[in-house]
Amino acid sequence: MITLKEFMEIVDYRITEGSAYGWLCYGANAYTLDSWDGEQDGHSFSIIFDTSTQEVYEVQAHDYRNHRAYRLVNPKYKDAHSYEASERDVNIGEAWDDVNYVDLEVDDDWIQKASAIAAGEDYDVRVTVPLDLPDDILFDLMKRAHERDLTLNQMVEEILQTAIDDVKMRDEYDFSNAGPNPVFADPPFPVKKSRMKKHRKSKQ
Repeated sequence: MITLKEFMEIVDYRITEGSAYGWLCYGANAYTLDSWDGEQDGHSFSIIFDTSTQEVYEVQAHDYRNHRAYRLVNPKYKDAHSYEASERDVNIGEAWDDVNYVDLEVDDDWIQKASAIAAGEDYDVRVTVPLDLPDDILFDLMKRAHERDLTLNQMVEEILQTAIDDVKMRDEYDFSNAGPNPVFADPPFPVKKSRMKKHRKSKQ
């Protein structure tokens, strides 16, 4: 999780408001600091942290000009946060009218987006996804990426995009009129064994 110092550097140590957090999910010492540039079409940032331990529970970045909002919640407290929101009947997905939070998983992803928002610069709206790959698979991907003159990130991104496109194709294809030899008799994407068996039987 990012630190209080990293947050303060992004907002250039400009704090416009602060108050006790009020909810119980982050403990009794949870405190919120806000930094707003004063413009309706500008930006604001918020951090919720522990005044005793300095542990950061949550950070938010609000890009009013582009109608985007990004949030990073400390993984240790996600379940407690969601549970209390449910008990309070609060939609924690909504940032403001017609704008929902994009929940991020990687610290650096939030830092890069927040830094660009603060500077009024364009930024990558794609979300960074953490992957924990075994060493042998990682080594194989690195070799393939090198052979194609790609970075490892580009290689993984391409693989994920292909998988997403294949799933969309499977979901959109109408098998009801496919006849005895449907186009996807041997689908180019992973299919659970139970579904493959069922599909093969339907061809007989």
